[in-house]
Amino acid sequence: MLELLSDPQTWITLITLSAIEIVLGIDNLVFISIAVSKLPYERREKARKFGIAVACITRVALLLTLAWLAGLTRDLFTVLGQGISVRDLVLILGGVFLLVKGTGEIRDILQGEGEGEDIDTKPKNAFWAVIAQIAVIDIVFSLDSVIAAVGMANQTPVMVAAILLAVVVMLLAATPIGRFIDNNPTIKMLALAFIVLVGAFLVAEGFEAHVPKGYIYFAMGFSAAVEMLNLWAKKRAQQRLVAE
Repeated sequence: MLELLSDPQTWITLITLSAIEIVLGIDNLVFISIAVSKLPYERREKARKFGIAVACITRVALLLTLAWLAGLTRDLFTVLGQGISVRDLVLILGGVFLLVKGTGEIRDILQGEGEGEDIDTKPKNAFWAVIAQIAVIDIVFSLDSVIAAVGMANQTPVMVAAILLAVVVMLLAATPIGRFIDNNPTIKMLALAFIVLVGAFLVAEGFEAHVPKGYIYFAMGFSAAVEMLNLWAKKRAQQRLVAE
């Protein structure tokens, strides 16, 4: 263990993997914020933290089953000449879930339905329904990043440490991001558009139609920057009205 800690390559790998996990966790944070918005306000913070804890356990569990994970890329069957593996099925089904979830939420907003109307009205059932959604979609979001981590590092402790560091960052960022989305309806609509975009990306990935993730994150970042400018302009306009 001391030799591992004294090796500079270990620290470089740890920083690189942590950065990858944090960047790839952004879409997960957006989904968590959307999912917990269906709960009463006083239960959202608990759901966020519990959901991220479940995500941490899921990712570590994937790492500890490396042999099984490697087998996920083997083709199970062929459709129109395209090999489909377990990984592909997970991505396709997860992408379809996000497409349905995102478009359903957008429909609810356009129809003026309030938060919490599409989840079981019993608080306990609603809480666990949200946690189940977060757990399932985290498997989809983290599958490729974990496979990439396995390819980049052969030390399981380093990979687990990277995941734990990313989870700490997610815990710190989840509440501010969630509150910001809750307090700004236009941001929530943009977040839902991101969910739909990521869903389409996952379905395409499942069918081996590879789209560089950089394009996806650039589109998301550019749209978010434009929305920030809109919010800033709106705030300045309100300040001028108050001053007059």
